[in-house]
Amino acid sequence: MFHKEGTKIIFYSLIVTVALVLLADLITLNWLRIACILVVVAFLVLILQFFRNPNRTIEPKDNTIVAPVDGKVVVIEEVFEPEYFKDKRLMVSIFMSPLNVHVTRYGLSGLIKYSQYHAGKYLVAWHPKASEENERTTVVVENSVFGEVMYRQIAGALAKRIVNYAKPGMQAIQGTDAGFIKFGSRVDLYLPLGTKIDVVLNQKATGNKTVIATK
Repeated sequence: MFHKEGTKIIFYSLIVTVALVLLADLITLNWLRIACILVVVAFLVLILQFFRNPNRTIEPKDNTIVAPVDGKVVVIEEVFEPEYFKDKRLMVSIFMSPLNVHVTRYGLSGLIKYSQYHAGKYLVAWHPKASEENERTTVVVENSVFGEVMYRQIAGALAKRIVNYAKPGMQAIQGTDAGFIKFGSRVDLYLPLGTKIDVVLNQKATGNKTVIATK
């Protein structure tokens, strides 16, 4: 199953792959022809893997926050959040490699209070200033148990497009699609101070499966 955001790219990649494989037949050297075909097919496989969208339906729970994306937990720390809260929050950051599933899902249910796109740079996603200087979207969901929780989709050095479905006034449902980040990135969660965090640094997180926090 593939995400709808990859439809055009997958379609054009298939056309290019078929064309290049046909052209490879013109190469007289057998080893070179096979090598070219393998490279082209490997490229197509990478595209298909990137846009995969595994079915991970869950039953929403207001007292848990689940991972919004697949990746590795790279930051758990208290930080000052200047855009919306303008106070200190507990930040949990998940870094996604190009090999991870890049679907962004709502980590919790609630009313979407804020959704804002920011143009910016394309620093590597783990850069300390990426959260404030890279292209990004900021979304705040008001949950009945946790209160207001922010998540931020951040573009990386390869990511050139962030897709965000959240709009103020919408009702977010935990586990459903919230957007997509194309080709490498990270997502930051900003939680109230004192929130019980259920992950540790360098832990592998799986979207809709790994519990980030409970109350």
